[in-house]
Parts: sequence; structure tokens; C-alpha cells
Amino acid sequence: MIRVLSVDDHPLLREGIAALIGTQPDMQLIAEGSNGREALEQFRKHCPDITLIDLQMPEMSGIDAISAIHVEFPDARIIVLTTYSGDFQIARALKAGVRGYLLKGMLRQELLEAIRAVHAGQKRLSAEVAAEIAEHAIDDVLTPREIDVLRLIARGNANKEIARKLSLTEETVKGHVKNILTKLGVHDRTHAVTIGVKRGIIDL
Repeated sequence: MIRVLSVDDHPLLREGIAALIGTQPDMQLIAEGSNGREALEQFRKHCPDITLIDLQMPEMSGIDAISAIHVEFPDARIIVLTTYSGDFQIARALKAGVRGYLLKGMLRQELLEAIRAVHAGQKRLSAEVAAEIAEHAIDDVLTPREIDVLRLIARGNANKEIARKLSLTEETVKGHVKNILTKLGVHDRTHAVTIGVKRGIIDL
């Protein structure tokens, strides 16, 4: 019997997963949670075979919960269920230790197959997720400082304000902005923000 923990802040999605797992003779839903903090608490309490978790949740994000779980339980088998397909977000989740990454719109049969595959020690990514990773596999990655600059651009800050907030010279900020535009393949700051959000590099 595969013991499953389901964590999502949307009750309807949890109900759907509970109903789906309830029809499977080899699976049992043993606990649920509505945020990252509850994910960690329920994992400690039940030690599930498989954890299904969203990334964007209140109190503690899915990424933070996944990282915290893996610190205590390195062999935890976690599958992300999310609406976010940005390659940067996917990469963060994989680095945090997830074994599967599925989009919510592709559930039911794919979810059941993924649970069984990950339980058997395999990794499972939905086709859209794999394609997103492949598309950006050879892209230059933004540095942490460039991500800081992009985040401040998204909040409407001019170069002078960014320089002051990050304790940099304005020339240095201009250099970062130029690098950001080049790496993201765009020509202006607005498009850079749009691409940054789409790929999960920043949140608005």
C-alpha cells in the first residue's frame, strides 16, 4: 500500500486527489495539509511514502517545505503538483529534491502513474515540464545579484533607486540590467520582467 500525503491550499483540489486515490487498491491517503508548515508537520507525524505538494502556498512555500523535509528525511519521495511551468521554478524544485513535477491540468491517470513510478524509485516529469527545461537548458542563468536587480525593476525602481537599495553604483546597476536583457533575450525592462515572471525567476 502506497501511503500518500496531499498538501495544497485549495480544498477542492485536495478533495479531487482524495477521491482519485480512494479508487486505487494500492494507495491510501493518510493525511492532508494546506500550507508548507503543515506539510512538514504531517510528514514528521506520518512519514508518508509519497508527498504531493503545491509550490505557491501561504505561511511557508512549497519549495521551503520541500527543502526542510529533505534536511530531516533525505529519502523523502515528493511530487510537485502546480500550475507553474517556468524552468527556473522547476530547477529550484528539482534541486530541493523532488522526484516528480506535474502540472495540475494534467492530473488523473498521469498522477497515478507518477505516484507509482516515484514510489518505485523513478523520477517523473510531465511532458510540458520536460519541454520547458529543454528549451532553456543552454541559457545563461541570472546571477543572484541580477535577480535582485530584476526584482526591483519589477517593482518600478529606476537604476538610481536600485543602486541605492543594493548599495551599488549606478554604473554597476546599468551593467546588471544590460546582462539581464542579454541573458533573457529581450530589448527592454518591461519585457524582461514579463519573461522573469513567466519563467519563475521572480514573483510579482
